[in-house]
Amino acid sequence: MNDVIREPARDVPVVADVDVCVLGGSCTGVFAAVRAARRGARVALVERQNAFGGVATSGLVNVWHTLHDTEFRTRIIAGLTEETLGRLRQRNALIERPDNPSSAYVLNTEELKIELDSLVLEHGILAFLHTSYCAAHLAGDRIEAVYIENKNGRGAIRARVFVDATGDGDLAAHAGVPFAVAEHLQPPTACAKVLHFPGSGFRELYNAHRTEFGLDEDSGWQGPIPGLPGLVMVAQTHVFGANCADACELTAAEIEGRRQIRAVMDLLRRHGDGKDLALAGLPSYIGIRETRRFHTDHVLTENEVLHGVRFPDAVANGSYRVDVHHPSGGGFLFKYLDGTQVDYCNGGQRITGRWRPETPENPTFYQIPYRTMTSAHCPNLILAGRMIGTDRGAFGATRVMVNLNQVGEAAGEAAHLALARDGRVRDLDPAALRQALAGGGSEVR
Repeated sequence: MNDVIREPARDVPVVADVDVCVLGGSCTGVFAAVRAARRGARVALVERQNAFGGVATSGLVNVWHTLHDTEFRTRIIAGLTEETLGRLRQRNALIERPDNPSSAYVLNTEELKIELDSLVLEHGILAFLHTSYCAAHLAGDRIEAVYIENKNGRGAIRARVFVDATGDGDLAAHAGVPFAVAEHLQPPTACAKVLHFPGSGFRELYNAHRTEFGLDEDSGWQGPIPGLPGLVMVAQTHVFGANCADACELTAAEIEGRRQIRAVMDLLRRHGDGKDLALAGLPSYIGIRETRRFHTDHVLTENEVLHGVRFPDAVANGSYRVDVHHPSGGGFLFKYLDGTQVDYCNGGQRITGRWRPETPENPTFYQIPYRTMTSAHCPNLILAGRMIGTDRGAFGATRVMVNLNQVGEAAGEAAHLALARDGRVRDLDPAALRQALAGGGSEVR
């Protein structure tokens, strides 16, 4: 029997009474808050870190994928993603690679933090940084308020509609929305900013000497940072076997991720040209790929993604490949809309093939329907982030930032529309939602 301490009951002050409450201040969450505020809603935004931007800023992952289809003929993504890129462009905080599907935009994410601050302030959003979501106050299946804690103590935010942009779906889980956690999760990565990291030859050195430094067989990537020559964003390892929705496993993963970064640098100093290496920055949290995935009104499938199925309630478009990181060994499987696939297996072996026979025409983008964001188990909750309803393959495609930015915008528009329906987010007319998205600058196809 577990030892327990009974906490005395207490009255909790309501620190905000708003129309829409967004939990999680990634770009997904910020964009949800901004779109709702632009429609006139009173919005609160809660973020546990000291800055907005999520994995892009606090996690140091500084690439956004193309806003075009796979043939680079048609723009399929616009809205706040494009608007934010424009802001960064004005500050020379952007490297643009128009024909690169995987890293069309390389961001200076320190500048992104300030731009997101500006967006929040410009729209009169009530922001709470350094604030943790703790629990939901439910009336039946409906969320009436959420409990938060920060330097001022415990408080409650009352709202009519709630948007869960926590990534792990913490609010959705507490509200009783069913979910699953895969037996073999895609592993997280701890990124770093490193001065004078080698541009080539790293993987060969890593494979030859990794065991000396307690490093697993692995793979990764690296890239530049705009305006900072010589400084490299490094994402060269994974923390295998970690479920980062569990507090103890998350703690262990954070520590192991930082150990891996130091081990990689020590390896280069001992066996490579690493005498000038310098660690310039660590993430304030590890880059989590996968935890909970929720059972929503529609669960998007890999088949629907790869065949470019169109949906009457589509709220986001994507052309990023299906990208599933193996749970060990550092390999990953890519599946493309043209029917080809590449499997990078353990040990660096590259196996090419097809997941389907050739066809005269191929889809050039896929869609995410609004129903992946709602559940009959909670009438006034919208899910916005990597935990939306997908199967494993579809998740590998939808989880990237340019896709989830759009999901956030859709959540904000949907939350505003639901205010006229007593917060019932499942009762929306898909055509009205898509019209609102288009009117706000999104690409609706």
